[in-house]
Amino acid sequence: MSDLNKSVPQSDDDDVTGIAAYFIRNRVISWMVALIFLIGGIAAFFGLGRLEDPAFTIKDAMVVTSYPGATPQQVEEEVTYPIEKAIQQLTYVDEVNSISSRGLSQITVTMKNNYGPDDLPQIWDELRRKVNDLKGTLPPGVNEPQVIDDFGDVYGILLAVTGDGYSYKELLDYVDYLRRELELVDGVSKVSVSGQQQEQVFIEVSMKKLSSIGLSPDTVFNLLSTQNVVSDAGAIRIGDEYIRIQPTGEFQSVDELGDLLITESGAQGLIFLKDVAEIKRGYVEVPNNIINFNGSLALNVGVSFAEGVNVVEVGKAFDHRLAELKYQQPVGIEISEIYSQPKEVDKSVSGFVVSLAQAVGIVIIVLLFFMGLRSGLLIGLILLLTVLGTFIFMKYLAIDLQRISLGALVIALGMLVDNAIVVVEGILIGTQKGRTRLQAATDIVTQTKWPLLGATVIAVTAFAPIGLSEDSTGEYCGTLFTVLLISLMLSWFTAISLTPFFADIFFKGQKIKQGEGEENDPYNGVIFVIYKKFLQFCMRRAWFTVVVLIAGLAASVYGFTFVKQAFFPSSTTPIFQLDVWMPEGTDIRATNTTLKELERWLTKQEHVDHITTTAGKGLQRFILTYAPEKSYTPYGEITTRMENYEALKPLMAKFREYLKANYPEINYKLKQIELGPGGGAKIEARIIGSDPTVLRTIAAQVKDIMYADPQATNIRHDWRERTQVLEPQFNESQARRYGITKSDVDDFLSMSFSGMTIGLYRDGTTLMPIVARLPEDERIDIRNIEGMKIWSPAQSEFIPLQQVTMGYDMRWEDPIIVRKNRKRMLTVMADPDILGEETASTLQKRLQPQIEAIQMPPGYSLEWGGEYESSGDAQESLFTTMPMGYLFMFLITVFLFNSIKEPLIVWLTVPLALIGVTTGLLALNTPFGFMALLGFLSLSGMVLKNGIVLLDQIEIEMKSGKEAYDAVVDAAVSRVRPVCMAAITTILGMIPLLPDIFFKPMAVTIMFGLGFATVLTLIVVPVLYRLFHKVAVPKQA
Repeated sequence: MSDLNKSVPQSDDDDVTGIAAYFIRNRVISWMVALIFLIGGIAAFFGLGRLEDPAFTIKDAMVVTSYPGATPQQVEEEVTYPIEKAIQQLTYVDEVNSISSRGLSQITVTMKNNYGPDDLPQIWDELRRKVNDLKGTLPPGVNEPQVIDDFGDVYGILLAVTGDGYSYKELLDYVDYLRRELELVDGVSKVSVSGQQQEQVFIEVSMKKLSSIGLSPDTVFNLLSTQNVVSDAGAIRIGDEYIRIQPTGEFQSVDELGDLLITESGAQGLIFLKDVAEIKRGYVEVPNNIINFNGSLALNVGVSFAEGVNVVEVGKAFDHRLAELKYQQPVGIEISEIYSQPKEVDKSVSGFVVSLAQAVGIVIIVLLFFMGLRSGLLIGLILLLTVLGTFIFMKYLAIDLQRISLGALVIALGMLVDNAIVVVEGILIGTQKGRTRLQAATDIVTQTKWPLLGATVIAVTAFAPIGLSEDSTGEYCGTLFTVLLISLMLSWFTAISLTPFFADIFFKGQKIKQGEGEENDPYNGVIFVIYKKFLQFCMRRAWFTVVVLIAGLAASVYGFTFVKQAFFPSSTTPIFQLDVWMPEGTDIRATNTTLKELERWLTKQEHVDHITTTAGKGLQRFILTYAPEKSYTPYGEITTRMENYEALKPLMAKFREYLKANYPEINYKLKQIELGPGGGAKIEARIIGSDPTVLRTIAAQVKDIMYADPQATNIRHDWRERTQVLEPQFNESQARRYGITKSDVDDFLSMSFSGMTIGLYRDGTTLMPIVARLPEDERIDIRNIEGMKIWSPAQSEFIPLQQVTMGYDMRWEDPIIVRKNRKRMLTVMADPDILGEETASTLQKRLQPQIEAIQMPPGYSLEWGGEYESSGDAQESLFTTMPMGYLFMFLITVFLFNSIKEPLIVWLTVPLALIGVTTGLLALNTPFGFMALLGFLSLSGMVLKNGIVLLDQIEIEMKSGKEAYDAVVDAAVSRVRPVCMAAITTILGMIPLLPDIFFKPMAVTIMFGLGFATVLTLIVVPVLYRLFHKVAVPKQA
């Protein structure tokens, strides 16, 4: 053989054809492809948009309608009910939730999952039309319903503007100017300000003075509302010109209001408004939202970005613009950052890129170790080109660099290396056996290209259920599938084209060992020998081996029940939030006072960076997964940013002790920022029924069960405590005599206590309501209510209020009525202890049977929400697509082998990976969540791939005419190196992901599962093959 080789020059290369030969011969084309990948990839990488989390659309809109003066029940029946009814007719609607409180109806509409971001604007239009058509049918006194559809906008930069010693108005003016400037920055889509108070003009009318003159308050009010109006006075032609007429008489300043003459005919002398009233500018007495930053009153400026921009770049431009505006910033006004998405993204993306680089580095080092310098560098190069190639396609498909897409690249690393290893290994062994590089390359590529493609497609298909899943989780993880699809298909392409080409260059100088030729057995290393011995041992005791494995599997399935379950983990952003619910009916100013006390305590703690408090409603949505609370006076929230993540837990624990000890009356909830879709309480028991009293009784039982469980925290329900209402009893017949109507009494009372809006005052760009109220000294205590004087048109004088009322009642009312899908629903909420080790699902398992045991009266039902529902939905949508995915994968294996036995052998190894997974999750105390499920999917793809390549090798060995048994053993031995290497590179490549909370479950699953599965593939596949094909085992020599 060797002489033959020497005598014939290497001319037999000319008749070798195939893709490998094509790329080796046409150097220019190969170099071009490589350069396109290299340069295009680097360019694309810097041009990709960057986000922290993939965007998933929040498919909610709100319809807000105010109905001043109505009780919650009236709001529910007269406003909420008809609007809900109309909305429910839209086919897109998934659920309609509503909250009816005093004078306000807030309806949240959630669309079905299968409508993506592109369909939503059109759906919102239809929603608007539906709501607009209703306007005429709502009772008089109801204001126009507003449809808020930018409810899901994320304000990635949240700034707090504070100014000690500045009045509120000056702050507002500065913020207004700031807002105009910042909206012009490229890439910023809108800037919204929260925490503004409405400015008002107060007219404090003295009833004593009015009654001494004998003027009715209405006269004064009518004058005010008609005087300050823009009206058209026409125009006149003078000569050739046409000139507009505009009489003066509008107020130039608030003080001019005082010069209004208010005498009627028949009164003596001239009386001005300032003689009977004091006029001043001020702010709403009861604001609807108060924000403080580090203890001083603040306005929040939220900035949201346009779609598809590189957030980091826009962030830099934004900071730059802020710095330029610095010189116009009044001394003493501070602009502070509460949250800056660009900075977080920059940190996390560069962190990811570092992990990716580390992973690539680890892979290359491992290869250098195992395969020698040249092969290691060669495979490293191919790996690099494949990753860069992926970036080109990501740019083309507008996929941003974010948590999920970068994670996908890291998952793909191990698989990427796989294909190249098989080819390089084949070329090396071929040349060792004395063939030329071109021949060896062509042989191995021709032999493995279809099995490799099949295996690659299977690995990709394993992820299809996620990419194609309909719900928000599917949308969140959708890029995972796309990126894997691109990178794995590319890796198959590079393996059969560029790998042979570079191998040809890299292995040029290697001498082919002459003399031994074919007899040179590459497989006589220690590992190979030990493995061969062990394999033969197992092959002999085939049934025994199978039984042991089944026992192992059973044990791991049992062990799996002890693994913690968690849907999505919390973020590592060093921020924690405290929601505070004061007793229902608390004044917002009292809520704010409590928040300030808590804030003062927090400021004294160490490692606290800054603290933002908001009373009345949540902050602007600064992260996708933060769901701001609706408007609500007894509610407040404290957002505390720490210097580092480590300081978070200890402070939260300390804070909780402090709250328990000093504020027993507060309902509170500590929370961290979540990742992934979800939000709200983790455990929700929803009681559906019609009578509020019955609902409250059932809720009390549910709460008792929850309180009995030491691990359940933040227990509360959303109907809150009942509140008191004061009811003066109106005396119809008496009032008729005096010419006084019910609305006169209402107006009179509202003016006496909280003030009543009677007109608008225009000042430049601001419109201010003119509010009439009694002066401080006449705004009497509720006790003297009977002695108050009300104007009687019939008598033309003031009479005591008690002449038209017959006493007063106090009654209790439900302050909030919550409905879901047009039924009244009370939700009792709880959360697992955020500082403990417990996950929501274990708590749910404990509470569920106890709560379901409660006797429900007929017509009342219980359903579960919270994480139970959202993870259920996500898994349901996964499992609807999963069987299809697995069926498809199975079919591919059948097509590859053209038989049923082989695919079965390969598929039987997949469940065995569970043994490794369970061990890993339990050993590292990692919860099994959505990401771990992904890990398991990618794992099944890798295991199948190894099995396919191995079976393929067995077939080749059989064809070469060996005994069946020898063929199986030899094939297995020849596959040890590629299979082990691929596994080791993948396992080590996952190491950089372990510190990341989000990816840890997935990394653990893959590392342990794959480590175990590799050993299994190499032992189980041959053993099963022996059993299925009844291969005769030769007697021991």
